[in-house]
Formats: sequence, C-alpha cells, structure tokens
Amino acid sequence: MRLLRGRASDHERDYERTRQLVARVAADGEPALRVWRPHRQVAFGRRDRRADGYGRAREAATERGYAVLEREVGGRAVAYTGSTVAFALAEPPSGRGGIGDRYDRVSDAAVRALEAVAVDASEGEPTNSFCPGAHSLRAAGKLVGIAQRVREDVALTAGIVVVRDHEAIADVLAPVYDALGVPFDPDSVGSVVRAGGDPTGLVDALAAELVGSRTVAARDSIRET
Repeated sequence: MRLLRGRASDHERDYERTRQLVARVAADGEPALRVWRPHRQVAFGRRDRRADGYGRAREAATERGYAVLEREVGGRAVAYTGSTVAFALAEPPSGRGGIGDRYDRVSDAAVRALEAVAVDASEGEPTNSFCPGAHSLRAAGKLVGIAQRVREDVALTAGIVVVRDHEAIADVLAPVYDALGVPFDPDSVGSVVRAGGDPTGLVDALAAELVGSRTVAARDSIRET
C-alpha cells in the first residue's frame, strides 16, 4: 500500500492530488491511502449541484471565507476549517470484499482511531445532521461521515473526522443547507474536542488503523508550494 500525507497549496490542486491517487490505483491495482487536513472549504456533492438554491449556497460559503469545491464522492455539503481531517482509501474493487465490507472495515478503523484519542464513538448520527447518510459515527454530535464510490477499476472509500471548530462548521452550513432546502440542526455537529478527546495523534492513529495489516510500500508527502 502507498501512503500519502500533506496537502497541496490550494483546494483545487489538493483535490487533484486525490484524483491522481485514485487514477494510479485504477492503473496498477496497488491500494493507496491519503490522510490529511484539507484547506478551509465547503465541498458540495452532485445532489447539491442539482438543487435550485445551489448558487445561493455557494455564495453563503464564499461570503464566510470558505473556498468552494465540487466533489465526486459523497452526498450533501461538508465544511472543512483547516483542522478537519479527511481520508481517502483507494483499492481494487474486487480486493477485500464488497461495498458493505469496505464500509464496515473503514468505520471500524475510525472507531479505533477515535478510541486512541479518548473518544468513544458509536454508529449513527443525530437527526438533521450535515451530509446525512447511513455510514456515520457520533459522539456529542456527528463527527465522522463516510462515503464510497465504486467504479469497475477502483473503489474509493472516503470520509472526514471533525476535530474541532464544530461551531464554525455549524455557522457556515446553516445558511448553505437553508439555500439547498435541506433540514439541518446546527447542534448536531460534533467534534473530537466537543466529545472530550485530545486530537493530538489523530492523523497517525487513523492512518495506522486504515493501513491495518498491510505493508506500507511507499510513503509520500505533498510539498506545499
């Protein structure tokens, strides 16, 4: 497995690095993992882009100092403050089970990583959470969301862990979701800090759990320019 750390100089170049990682796995079949802290941004999903209020939602994000990104994986809008941790695990789709197996494996890894930073998380999410979905973890609010995209040549399981700044995330997502016409409860946003955890070491713990028993063949770091 290849392991990629760090982020590029801006949100668009940074997103391109994840696309390149996925393309490489599709080409050579060697699994790859990226764990990092994306730039301050709001990432919109395909359903958001079809909404009548999408333009107003973009404006709400940019007016509050967030860059706008349109992503391929996931459902509704997600906000990153610069401290939020993201992960992307790209694998051959026939490698280690099907869609459900991948969700279970990644969710279990996230639970163990949170335990390492003193957070006891469980499956599920509060009502009217950000990016609502069946594959979430909660602890004093929703703090992990996981999504999956499967192609013929590669499966990408990606997600976020809200580390801190849950109030800032709620503040930007409230007008964004209002514009999109999606119910959202600002108090549903959790974080490692809100749950009483110490986020020090979270990136390393998450990377270690997602790698699991596999050998890391190459460790690469993105040089921010």
